Amino acid sequence: MMSMKEVNLLEKIRSILLWGAGLLHFFIIFFVLGSGLLLFPPRKIYPLVRILARSQLRIMGVRLHVIGLNNFDHKRPFLIMGNHASMFDVFAIPAVIPMFSVGVEASYHFAMPLWGWLIKRWGNIPINRTNLTNAKASLHRAEQVIRSGVSIIILPEGHRTLTGELGEFKKGPFHLALAAQADILPFVIKGLFHYNRKGSRILRPTTAQVKFGEPLSYTSFKDSSVEVLRQRVWKVMLDLTRL
Repeated sequence: MMSMKEVNLLEKIRSILLWGAGLLHFFIIFFVLGSGLLLFPPRKIYPLVRILARSQLRIMGVRLHVIGLNNFDHKRPFLIMGNHASMFDVFAIPAVIPMFSVGVEASYHFAMPLWGWLIKRWGNIPINRTNLTNAKASLHRAEQVIRSGVSIIILPEGHRTLTGELGEFKKGPFHLALAAQADILPFVIKGLFHYNRKGSRILRPTTAQVKFGEPLSYTSFKDSSVEVLRQRVWKVMLDLTRL
């Protein structure tokens, strides 16, 4: 039987190999998608993005299981809201969402090498939550995108969980839902927190689950306050984590 020290060493070696394979594959993704985005609009290459995102996770030791895809309606846009379990959510989310969408991301992501260029070219919307004027402008832009018929992905916790539990939600996404008169499609990701926790370089191969709940139609919450809507969606997503 291996000692804890030997187990930790094997975890570190495995993680180094997975990170190496993942970085190599990401450079391939960047070349393929970068070339595609120079030639075609993002919507045209979205099917390819889904394939590459799923392969990125597989190469790094994550298999995905999806529940609730029947809750999508391809004839209307959604405000798609989910929990933020891991940095690898950025691959899991496009891998499973069957309709073209853009995301609202922290503004500092757009300064990252390679990744920043990709998400900017894709049409993702930067948001700086420490600057109220900037944040309001970002949410107004997101409202326009939804009204144009494109779904928006937003993670209302605003940051990765430190405990694996569902955290408190920011108010901005619910101001957006009411202003855009958008139906909300909730989802939760389970398993990716165990795979890689914030602040850790250890990767633990796993099968992650993405579960979509039933849509919340705008008509069902149009008379709600932001606070009531925030608590309602939080409860829906908490229930999804327990199913």
